[in-house]
Amino acid sequence: METGGSVAGGVARSVDRRDGAPQAGDTIQIGIAVDIPEPWGGLLTRRRVEAGDPLVVPAHVTLLGPTEIPTVALPAVERHLAGVAATHLPFTLHLRGTGTFRPVTQVVFVAVAAGISECELLAAAINSAPELHREARFPYHPHVTVAQDVAPEALDRAYEDLADFSAMFEVDSFTLFSHSGQTRWQPRRDFLLGVS
Repeated sequence: METGGSVAGGVARSVDRRDGAPQAGDTIQIGIAVDIPEPWGGLLTRRRVEAGDPLVVPAHVTLLGPTEIPTVALPAVERHLAGVAATHLPFTLHLRGTGTFRPVTQVVFVAVAAGISECELLAAAINSAPELHREARFPYHPHVTVAQDVAPEALDRAYEDLADFSAMFEVDSFTLFSHSGQTRWQPRRDFLLGVS
């Protein structure tokens, strides 16, 4: 998922930017991610900008990529996400080195060295809701994109420049983002892990 806007940790919050009640037939695009905290988040976001990536989004690990759902399903989705968060404990995420999906897709990323299984379990639990289930083009692989669909030289530079990158931090929440089609991705609500 490519998200915009930074996410503050802390108590679950809900930010609904829609006016009025949802109408039948309305849809909303959502995504779910783990934000990368400072100082590493800003560094990786700047690196993506420097690579020439047109998607200027804060660094994150995607748990559910952009998914369109009926707006009326949003309360059920939020209840599902609260249940997922309550049954998963905080964990340590260690980012280290770089990887690439080339030649399949033109992506360079910072690799997840520890916390892979926790991300996989979260992603699978999130995807288990009928409203969120979708066929994936590729198997889930937690990572932080730092260059995508840019010139090969820029991909090579990002791959080499961040080869020694390392960051370790505690993940205690994930964030639901929404996109109305008119604005950038907006954080809608944080879900604290291990809190019912």
